[in-house]
Amino acid sequence: MTNKDEQGASLFSKTLDMENDPLEEIFALNLGDFVSEYLISEELAQKISKNSKGKTESLKSQLKELISIYSLDNTLCVLGFDSEGEYVVYNAIAKTLTQILDVDACHIYLTKEFAKGLHFGHKHLGLVGTSVDVGGELYSKHIGYKKNDESIVMQAFTNLQKVQIIDINTIDNFVPQTELKEEKVKSIAVVPMHNNAYIVGVIVIENYKEKMIKRAYMNLLETIARLFGTSMHLQKSIELAEELINDNAVASEELQQMRAELTSLIGDLGSHQQTFVERLAKAVDEKGQYKVSHSQNTADLSKQICKVIGLNEKTTDLVYYAGLLQNIGKITLPESLFTNKGKLSKDEWEKLQNHPNVGVNLLMNINFLSEVIPYIHYHKERWDGNGEPIGLKGNSIPFGSRIIAVADAYTAMTSDRAYRNAMSKAEALRIMKEESGIKWDPDVVNALFEAVK
Repeated sequence: MTNKDEQGASLFSKTLDMENDPLEEIFALNLGDFVSEYLISEELAQKISKNSKGKTESLKSQLKELISIYSLDNTLCVLGFDSEGEYVVYNAIAKTLTQILDVDACHIYLTKEFAKGLHFGHKHLGLVGTSVDVGGELYSKHIGYKKNDESIVMQAFTNLQKVQIIDINTIDNFVPQTELKEEKVKSIAVVPMHNNAYIVGVIVIENYKEKMIKRAYMNLLETIARLFGTSMHLQKSIELAEELINDNAVASEELQQMRAELTSLIGDLGSHQQTFVERLAKAVDEKGQYKVSHSQNTADLSKQICKVIGLNEKTTDLVYYAGLLQNIGKITLPESLFTNKGKLSKDEWEKLQNHPNVGVNLLMNINFLSEVIPYIHYHKERWDGNGEPIGLKGNSIPFGSRIIAVADAYTAMTSDRAYRNAMSKAEALRIMKEESGIKWDPDVVNALFEAVK
């Protein structure tokens, strides 16, 4: 049994023993459950625990360190930009969302306050990204909505409520944007991007036929909207904090208030990130046509195997999240590939075979999950070296990948699929034992037997 210092803090731990721990002071600053060695350094914790409340320079130092946590270089998605060239990332986001949600079009609008560097005339909401080819320079077209527009988009924005209309002909307040080819739209969903303090814009999802967006996809979309809203609020607060740091006449009370706001926002963003991972996994399962929550079950079993082996809490968390997301690449593939009970074409088979690589590309943009990338990338490797993507062998395969491979295989065997019924537990374990030392790490297979007994 390792001691607590050796274990490390869990990224989303809710079970830390805070007795005599300087990080306890962080909780008093509204950070709540979001305690992580990745985000709050011991140095900062010690500074806060030494009664520095009334010391302006100490407070400024704390703010600087909090700001460094979520700089533009290392955050999940602080999406505040200053020039047109940077906004092209929103086009990529919109196109990715059309694949993830299996829809025909996606448009992202921001308020003027959060679309710095862009100009939309008298429009209150301006289009910053779209999956549709608008045939020319997007931002010169000034596509958007005025405050008094009666469209369904402004209605959702104003009321802070998501809207989904399966048949657009049943409403009178749909105003098509011709530049976005919206005259073809039959179904629409609008989700506000906001948190408790700010509304930053909306995400619009469209289909060219009457279609209900699946609940798992809609839940994921709402979480993404929350992530965007919270991260852009965080960026705004960082800018205000930097102004306070440079103000020689600032009162300590203002600095304390800003410190509490930043720590609270970091906690909120951490919570949204966790929900994002869980809902993304559910959406993957939905697209993969699993009759049970395969990703969740794989992650849960991976965690049990970690505990049998005796891995520390931090590593167990990383393996758990990798287990949730090991089939992440499937989210960008069409559902038809997973419902096909006949023989797949060579092209279709290659798409399925290469899905871990697609997933790695997606995860590269989510820095708080960067440590799980190797676990996911190599979970199709085999113990004998005949796996993919590069043929790693034995102990050269990351340990987390070996755990996920075993948990994934066992969970898949014992689950119903569109094309076959589930195996019995005994049959699945027999196969796992036979392939131990060939496909899978023998020590991990032994831990599996212990975990499921």
